[in-house]
Amino acid sequence: RKRRREAARTLHLGWLSGTQEQALRQVVDRQLSPTPLGRAAFAERALAAAAALGARQYLIFAAGYDTFAYRQPEWASQLDIFEIDHPVTAADKQARLSGMRMDPPPNLYFISADLREPDWQRHVLASPGFNPDRVSFCSLLGISYYLAKEDFRQLLSGIVSLLPAGSGIVFDYPDEQTFTPQAGERAQKQLMMVARAGEPMQAGYSCSELERMLEEMDLRIDQHLNPEEITKLLFHAYNESQPEHPIEAFDHVNYCLAVKR
Repeated sequence: RKRRREAARTLHLGWLSGTQEQALRQVVDRQLSPTPLGRAAFAERALAAAAALGARQYLIFAAGYDTFAYRQPEWASQLDIFEIDHPVTAADKQARLSGMRMDPPPNLYFISADLREPDWQRHVLASPGFNPDRVSFCSLLGISYYLAKEDFRQLLSGIVSLLPAGSGIVFDYPDEQTFTPQAGERAQKQLMMVARAGEPMQAGYSCSELERMLEEMDLRIDQHLNPEEITKLLFHAYNESQPEHPIEAFDHVNYCLAVKR
């Protein structure tokens, strides 16, 4: 009977195998966790450095259910934080927070804006807390994958138009091999998963292509990490403490910090 129970708990779902716990660990450690954990750590390290150099506004574009404002360290109290997202998502997040009786911190501003609209910047400029003359730091995480190249370029350009010189922006992006046979099994699985979820990935970029696009916006690349560098910099401590469950940065996904000239 014990053997039958174990057999019943074994999964064979395509590329997943093993017990339910083992299959879940595969999904979490290999597919779900690496990118959101890595890019959040990258963004917050860069934000801390920017704040130390004088940035006083943090704009989180497509904020979703980002939690930084609610767990902000002491040094972030000097920042005005703006969560910018689609009205439906923003309203849902605020309703959830209200249901948990979580009051927003005093330095947090919610801005409802559909980033697909050509004049979405007006919503940011209308926020009583936002000052376009103050050096700012921006994050645009998890977005480049799902936009056509021209749409991503226009979105970046729109963000940059709000910023004075010295401001920075971090984002993650897939490289030019993402949609080729060279991408490898792990990337192929991720493409399949997001396509089945109704959000197919649309574009990948070479480093030189990205650099040219940023140059046109008066942005220079200040820091750029490939997957090997991400794993070494951001997951090393975790992997040393959890050698049986290591996390590696996702294949063909790079992180970029760009600064406005």
